[in-house]
Amino acid sequence: MVRDIVLWGDPVLREKGKLVGEVTDKIRTLADDMLETMREAEGVGLAAQQVGEALQLAVIDVSHDEECVSYLRVNGEPCQLADIMPLVFVNPELEMGSSREVDSEGCLSFPELRIDVRRPLDVTARVQTLDGEELLIETDGLFSRALQHEVDHLFGILFIDRLSTARKMSMKRRLKELRQMYNE
Repeated sequence: MVRDIVLWGDPVLREKGKLVGEVTDKIRTLADDMLETMREAEGVGLAAQQVGEALQLAVIDVSHDEECVSYLRVNGEPCQLADIMPLVFVNPELEMGSSREVDSEGCLSFPELRIDVRRPLDVTARVQTLDGEELLIETDGLFSRALQHEVDHLFGILFIDRLSTARKMSMKRRLKELRQMYNE
């Protein structure tokens, strides 16, 4: 079932998600709905907060572009994107690489807004699947960026929070307009 995507201004986007303990039928249904919602919205990731649930649950699918990463290792072994996509995960922990890059990002909770965000190029993510399998994912490129973006959501952090103070100030009016437009 496609769910409504929570838009900028809704307080749930700022909530830190609760850890997912037992994976219940309700959690599995939520994950399926999130995948369907993400695909319908033509996104590459979606966090539970974006459908109104403050849980540490997210989905990512960047399989549309096998070239979007230069490397991918899962549990220390080389892997193809198609082998783990879509990725549905809970309770993530990230370790960031030291190299950084600036790239354009969008967010389904901020329709029509794309901004340049500086993030670490590489990431190591420890995640748990809904079947209880622990995965150690090492990657770069769009997959790395998507992991960082969605995990931020799980902790109440938005991509606009990653902007410099000067950039935030320059966008203040636009963000205020968006908030008013979305929450009418």
